[in-house]
Amino acid sequence: MDPTGLGLPPLLAAFVFGLLGGAHCIGMCGGIMSALTFAVPPSMRSPARLSGLLLGYNLGRIASYTAAGALVASLGTLVALTPGARIGLQLLAAVMLILMALYIANWWKGLLKVEALGRHLWRHLEPVGKRLMPVVRIPQAIGLGAVWGWLPCGLVYSMLAWSLATADPWRGAALMAAFGLGTLPALLVTGFAARQLGTLIRHPATRTLAALAIIAFALWQVANLLPHGAPGH
Repeated sequence: MDPTGLGLPPLLAAFVFGLLGGAHCIGMCGGIMSALTFAVPPSMRSPARLSGLLLGYNLGRIASYTAAGALVASLGTLVALTPGARIGLQLLAAVMLILMALYIANWWKGLLKVEALGRHLWRHLEPVGKRLMPVVRIPQAIGLGAVWGWLPCGLVYSMLAWSLATADPWRGAALMAAFGLGTLPALLVTGFAARQLGTLIRHPATRTLAALAIIAFALWQVANLLPHGAPGH
């Protein structure tokens, strides 16, 4: 399955999906990256140390995505996914992207009801993350990133729908790892330029543009699921 609708090989498609989701990552997780950066004592914010910590956060986050992909794909092995069911999952993922865009722009908060399913798990993990702060060492950063990877997120849930459809734990894990790597550039840039981007991320115009981009991408996905032309044409 190709979450981009571009006819790319699966892992490349997952990576591109992560890249295209960068607008969401900046809008939803940019504040977290900024907060983690500012939590480091000023005397310890050297470029080398910050680079290591930011990479550590994201390594842990991607590791959790990978584990979630394997877990969800394992559940897929218990269900016979027909071609119709796979298309249904793609449509579901597109709908979730639109809900997420409405949430980012503060137009409608319906996604909170969907993400509430993940909040039960997050309620138990959040205290673990808090015990790791303030982060000043790379192992702490990796641990906190691993916890952060389970934060309720519509974009991640959308990608997990495709992982479920693979019905193969190894493929599901690989897809989520590739997706996580695709989200890396946006979050690294946000972490390195936290102070400069913080105000921009929170600006209503930024959130509106990000939402419109995500809606356009979701509609593009739906259009690629529709039959192109009548038989014989």
